[in-house]
Amino acid sequence: MDFVQIAFLAFAALATIAALGVISVRNPVHAALLLVLTFFSVACTWIISGAEFLGIALILVYVGAVMVLFLFVVMMLDIDVAPLREGFVRYLPVGLVVAVLMLAEMLTLIGAKAAMATPFADNAANAGDIPNTKWLANALFTGFMLPFEVAAVILTVAVIAAVMLTLRRRPGARHQDPSAQARVRAADRIRMVKMDAVKPQAPAAGEEVQP
Repeated sequence: MDFVQIAFLAFAALATIAALGVISVRNPVHAALLLVLTFFSVACTWIISGAEFLGIALILVYVGAVMVLFLFVVMMLDIDVAPLREGFVRYLPVGLVVAVLMLAEMLTLIGAKAAMATPFADNAANAGDIPNTKWLANALFTGFMLPFEVAAVILTVAVIAAVMLTLRRRPGARHQDPSAQARVRAADRIRMVKMDAVKPQAPAAGEEVQP
């Protein structure tokens, strides 16, 4: 077993451990940091396997936007974020650990790519003498069209389920009524008020004018 295979197994093991941490920790901030580490580790396994486009896309799309998505979900689920804002320094150790692990993964990936004499796995794109991105698009929308559509349906159902979970009626919570918004009239939103013009009085002699 050479260094490249050891690095691949290390990336896969770290991704599995981080994924287990995402679903087991109770703190949502820790779960988000572990999710970033999971995505980054999986991207390293794809890059070392020769699927550079998938790895870079995973880092740019998910690692770059996961914190925004996390905050959006927190706001939708009506979680009390006041305790999360207090004592933000206590999350610094976990963030530093995740940052150090990601730095170690980047250095290991660079060393593995430099030491790779032969491809880690057979690359169908190189065999067909076409770009990796073009081969992936052709394979995704031809031979793997059905699994791709099934995954899209599953994700759509998951999004609808998440929205339905947030529509629970809670006392004091505000909810929008789309039908009432569609029936609104201009007279319901704007009220014309007629006021008499008032001429300001000149200040008396010796009276200081307030700015």
